[in-house]
Amino acid sequence: MFSITQLVRRIIQTEGAAIATVDGNRSHTWEEFGNRVARLAGGLQDLGLREDGCAAILALNSDRYFEFMFGVPWAGGVFQPVNTRLAGPEVVYWLNDSEASILFVDTAFQPLVESIRGELEHVKHFVFVDDGEVPDGYIAYESLLDKDPVADAGRSGDDVAGLFYTGGTTGRSKGVMLTHNNIVINSLQSVGIIDCTPNDQILHVAPMFHIADAFVCMTSATLGGTNYFLPGFEPVATMKAIQEYKIDRLLMVPTMINMLVNHPDAGMYDLTSLRVVTYGASPMPEAVICKAMEVIPGAGFYQAYGQTEASPCITILPPSRHVFDGEFAGKIKSAGQALPGIELAILDENNLPVAPGTVGEVCMKGPNMMKGYRNMAEQTANTIVDGWLHTGDGGYLDEDGFLFIVDRVKDMIISGGENVYSAEVENVVHQHAAVNQCAVIGIPSEKWGEQVHAIVVLHEGASATEEEIINHCRSQIAGFKCPRSVSFRTEPLPLSGAGKILKTELRKPYWEGAERSVN
Repeated sequence: MFSITQLVRRIIQTEGAAIATVDGNRSHTWEEFGNRVARLAGGLQDLGLREDGCAAILALNSDRYFEFMFGVPWAGGVFQPVNTRLAGPEVVYWLNDSEASILFVDTAFQPLVESIRGELEHVKHFVFVDDGEVPDGYIAYESLLDKDPVADAGRSGDDVAGLFYTGGTTGRSKGVMLTHNNIVINSLQSVGIIDCTPNDQILHVAPMFHIADAFVCMTSATLGGTNYFLPGFEPVATMKAIQEYKIDRLLMVPTMINMLVNHPDAGMYDLTSLRVVTYGASPMPEAVICKAMEVIPGAGFYQAYGQTEASPCITILPPSRHVFDGEFAGKIKSAGQALPGIELAILDENNLPVAPGTVGEVCMKGPNMMKGYRNMAEQTANTIVDGWLHTGDGGYLDEDGFLFIVDRVKDMIISGGENVYSAEVENVVHQHAAVNQCAVIGIPSEKWGEQVHAIVVLHEGASATEEEIINHCRSQIAGFKCPRSVSFRTEPLPLSGAGKILKTELRKPYWEGAERSVN
């Protein structure tokens, strides 16, 4: 059985004197990091965190976020990152559903928490993770560490370690339960493939609430390396950090890479230290990866494909396949090959495998597959069928086992690396008094890959503007989920014989001429 906290105990043995984290003026070795994690665990236990109890965090990136991810399991609990882009009602749902009893908050989100505090049914303690004056009703982060280290609670194997919420196909977010085995095994499956070393200088600019950066945190704890933190991604700040700290490992989503390599100041900074750039969460436009390889020619680019339910990595495309000519050309449009220990298959509507080159649903089996959705047995059973995790992506495998994604089976949009489930947005749009029918689809976007677009039919005699619909959504759901554009039609939306809206028909005009129906 594997354990997240055992990774920390091992790294103290092997790399104890090496620098683990650097955040502004704060710096800690791996031995110091382990000591702080053990003391944080004691503080959490003093606050009443029980075995299998949940502690959540709503904050920007920091070294303390990193400590939180290991301190909670060390105390015997389950850590829950909260998406920083959510609207208040969504945060309330996540925290009430998880039954989190402790919430870590920073300055940026303390006002939001105060606005919803009365609606939180289970949170008993609020921990302020920033330095400076502690707001009334909050506990100072460092005060939790004012005690002797406690022994590791010993959680491992199929015990749940992390709870990551993802958008809901029925309008409700789903809590993905990832076990210690899931998380550690996926790290072990990947570290050799993506060329991790104990000497890596790692920069965290992707949001730490996202499973992708949590994966980076775990690979670092697996082999070592120094972790540097920026509160979030900003192109110039990122390039400055790469130059100053000689960063050689970086994870970004394609939108971030696009913003960085096409920034007018890109040539003003020394990016030659970059050895490994990993990207994923959404497809990479060919023009962007070409520009990236031109601007950062010394870096090896790795595309990772996966999803939260897979902890998250399923396939990886290595630098050797990021080429357009020669014997290894022809695979750059793929998502790579399955990681060791993962069985990858393309299944038809009867859950039967199809021949190479035939499009079906991408499915996988492996020890990195989630335990299930919290409190959602039916949704779990619909996603894991006969041992196969159904990803909701449409694709095919070629004769060499390379995976090509061509469409999306689930009614989902990926915008700027964030998953947006159409049903969730449609539920909100329908709440507008003027709306009779609504369909939400993804349409091509040069900046975001895909953008959320709402097609609306109004009640007879009613009126509404694009701006009104978008502002209505912003009051209920995260900004990245809200439509960026709205079109109105007078005729009813097209329906199938079963009465379902034919979104394929609605999408066609926007994707005409494209090689695939996702971007």
